[in-house]
Parts: sequence; structure tokens; C-alpha cells
Amino acid sequence: MSDKMAAAAPVPTPAAGIPALDIEHAGVADDPRAWSNARKLSVVATVSAASMINGLGTNIYNPAISQIEQDLNASSSSLALSLSLYILIQGGVPLLWSTLSEFWGRKNVYLVSAALGVIGCIVAALAQDINVLIGMRCVQALGSSAVTALGAATLSDIYEPEQRGTMMGIYYSAPLLGPSLGPLLGGVLTESVSWRATFWFLAVFIGICFLPFIPFKDTFRRERSLTYQAALKRRRAYLSAKASETSSISQVTAASRVVSPTPAGEVIPDPTSAQSQSKDEVQVVELSYDQDLEKQQVQHSARVAEPEAAPMEDIKLSLADVNPAKPIIHVLRRMNNLVILVTSGLIFGFTYCVSYTCSRTLANTYGYNALQIGLVLLAFGVGSLVGSVFGGRYSDHVFRKLRARNGGTSQPEMRLESTMVFMPFFPASVIAYGWVCERHVNVAAICVMLFLSGLFSICIYTSTLSYVVDANNGRSSSAVATNSAFRGGTAFIAAELAVPLQNAIGDGGMYSLWAGLILLSELLILLVWWKGGAWRAKWELKEQGVRGP
Repeated sequence: MSDKMAAAAPVPTPAAGIPALDIEHAGVADDPRAWSNARKLSVVATVSAASMINGLGTNIYNPAISQIEQDLNASSSSLALSLSLYILIQGGVPLLWSTLSEFWGRKNVYLVSAALGVIGCIVAALAQDINVLIGMRCVQALGSSAVTALGAATLSDIYEPEQRGTMMGIYYSAPLLGPSLGPLLGGVLTESVSWRATFWFLAVFIGICFLPFIPFKDTFRRERSLTYQAALKRRRAYLSAKASETSSISQVTAASRVVSPTPAGEVIPDPTSAQSQSKDEVQVVELSYDQDLEKQQVQHSARVAEPEAAPMEDIKLSLADVNPAKPIIHVLRRMNNLVILVTSGLIFGFTYCVSYTCSRTLANTYGYNALQIGLVLLAFGVGSLVGSVFGGRYSDHVFRKLRARNGGTSQPEMRLESTMVFMPFFPASVIAYGWVCERHVNVAAICVMLFLSGLFSICIYTSTLSYVVDANNGRSSSAVATNSAFRGGTAFIAAELAVPLQNAIGDGGMYSLWAGLILLSELLILLVWWKGGAWRAKWELKEQGVRGP
């Protein structure tokens, strides 16, 4: 298959004498990829535990909705707004966090976001008004969204491409526990204490998860960040222009001060006289001091322009140098990124929709309470967990095999070939789930279909997420943050349309429609597998200032 891909999509090569860009392997001090396995695994464990906050914060809230409505005298539209805004912010804000991490480092962003998350949960637990609760849910989403963008980027800091699939699978298994355990924990806490206990639990959980980040050794290296390097280049250009301007002013000032004191009794010739204008004589006014004006000007200019050649640690970038839009534009203008991000968004939209609508089906049709609903949804979480670990390992296996077959040379698109074996089963399991719900069969069948849907969806998603990281060297955090924005957008739309669709055409019709969208997403993955290398190489050449053939 890889041979067909190479034949179908020839990849342009840089012009002679211009090396291929490989910022991922730029020399750095204390290279995170040279760390011991134990140290790397501790980073994976720390980031994975923190990533559970995302899913827990979204789903632990759902079983408490009816109690909140009564306690705060809130309308159903206000509660729906609290859900939708949480999803939207959680998807969009990582774009800002990722840019900040390219200047502050990963660790500082993790700590700041943790503080915001804890504050949001504490104030929400004390809220006496629905508007305060909605506002604090937004603050909570703001804090919990950072790890969504930076988790995968942190793993790309410490692992080589051939190891990322397995580690992405391990990392992504933790947040998948959130959607499964969230309703279960939310149901237990709400029924045994109150809805406020869910927020106190989250505040304590966030604090515990982020304690390891205090001694955390930052994995970010500025030398391997295209965003940081671009900002540094702009700052150096600014300093160079400023130095040139200062140099010009100093030349005028120095020239105006070249005045020779006249010794007593010496007559200065009149410059207007014929003698002074004679072509045979040149009148030279000697300086009483040994001055070399040109040399002084050169030395002064060099001193002023010195920052242009200063090392990175001597030039401090600030928030004024942060432009969140530029890295995102760099990601989105590549067609391979845009197509795979649409695919990622569709897959996540399905996973969010199924956990949301399944709760309604089980409550309305089967009469289940919050605890029973959480136990059924656990099947989806377990399937996703198995798919994350197995899919990641299988993705790395296929990647290494294709690289060996290609003489040790790899392309990010090789990773997508691992998704093909799961493609026929994913839409089939989605259709089956919809119709077993529609026919109100035994709940065991629903559990089986939830397990299979979670398994196949995450087996595919793990490879697409690894591809997003591999295909964006030096911009991994911006690429993953953009991926989160696409996921948040589709989840927001899915949340708004799920109930009207479920009421209008039922679970069978709605998930038949979802199966069609999933089939479309699989075709888009095949398109990137076929043409992605050429699209990606085209933009890499443009960014290096080389025109393709």
C-alpha cells in the first residue's frame, strides 16, 4: 500500500544545497528525548492523570442537572447554556494555551490553568445563582482545557515518531475514563450528598493531579519551536532596524562635532577663496586629537546592533510577541491538516453525542437512575480504553513496518494505514447501536454495541491524533490545540442538534445518519493517506522559501 501511495502522490524535494527542515532534532541542552524511560513514563503518568479532568468535568455535571434546576430555580435553557458554553470554551481556548506554552513553557501553563480550574470549581460549589454557576463553569472549562492542548505536545517533546502511537494510546486512555466514570461519580455524589459535592470533588481532584507539576521538569525546548523561532526572528529584525536608525543618528551627531580647535596665531583659509578652491591644492584641517571618525562610527554601530546576534537567552520575548492567530493559520493552510482535523472533529462529535443521548434513552425508555446509567456507559468507556491502548500499539507496529520496507525513511502518512483495518467495523457498530436502542432490546445488546463503538472509534482516532503531531514538526502544540477547537466545535453542534434529531427520527435514524458521517470521515482519512504527503511537502518548501516544481 505504501508503494501505491508513493506512486500516486509524488513528494517534491528541496532544491539542491538546501537542507530539509528538521527542527524536531535541533540540538538542545538536557534533551528530553534522551531522558531515561522511567523519567519519561513519569511525565506520561502526570499528564495522563491531569487529562482526566477534561472528561470528568464535562460528565460529572450531567446527573445533577435536575437537582440544580430545583435548587437554583433555573430554567432548562440556562442549564443547556451551561453545558454548551463549557464544551465551546474547552474546545476553543486551547488555541491560546498552546501559543502561551511556546513562550512560557509547558509547566507554567499547566500550573496557571490548574489554579483557574480549582477557583472555578470552588466558586461553583458555593454558587447561589444560576448565572454565577454558568460563569464559573466557563472558568472551570478555561482551566481544564490546557492539558487538552499540551498533553500530546508534551509527549511529542519526549518521544520519537515511531514511539508516539503507543504513548498517545496510553495518554489518551486516561481522558476516556472521564466520560465513563463521570456520570457514575456524579450520580453517587448527587444522590448521597448534593450537586455541590461534584464541584468539591473536582476541586480536590484537580489539586491532587497538578501537585506533580510543581517539581515537573519542563519538556519544552525553544530551539524546537517554530512559533518561538518566528517570534525571535521578528524581534531580532526589530532590534536590527532600531540599531540602524540609532547608527544613522549617531553618524550625523558625530560629524557635526568634528570641529578642530585652532592654535594661536594660525590663520584658517577662507573656503570661498580662489586658493582654497584650487584643484591643485587640498586644504586639510588636522584634528588636535587623534580621532578616527569612521572607526568610531563602526564601533558604535556594532555596539548598538549587538542584540541582533545575541543568543536566545539574551533576548526575552513577552506577551506582546504572542500572536495566537499565526501558528493556527500555518496549521490550517495545509490541506492535509484541514482534512484530518475535519475527520477528528466528526469522530469526537459522535463520541460526545452517544454518551449524551444514551443517558436520555436509558432514563426515558428503560427507567434507569443516574447510577445505573453510569454503569451502562462504562461499557463505552472500557471499549474506548481498550481501543486507545491497542490502537496506539498497532499504529506504531504498522508505522515501523512501513518505514523498514521504505529503507528506513518514514512519512507521517504511513501511520494512517493502520486505520484501514478498523474502517468497515466502525460505521457498522454505530448503525447497530442506533437500532438496538430504537427497538428497545435487552440492555446487554446496548452495552455490547457501546463497547464496539468506543473500541473502533478510538482505534482510528489514536492514529489520526498521532498524525496531527507527526505532520507538524515544531508546531505540535498549535496543531493539537487546533484539533481541540475542531472537536469542541463539532461537539457543540452535536449537543445542540442531538435532542431535536432524537425526537424527530429516533435513535435508529439519527445513528444511521452518524454512520454516514463516519463513512465520510474514513474517506477523508484515505484521501490524506493518498495525497497528504504532496500537500504537506508543498507547504514545507514554501516555508523554506523554495518553489516546487
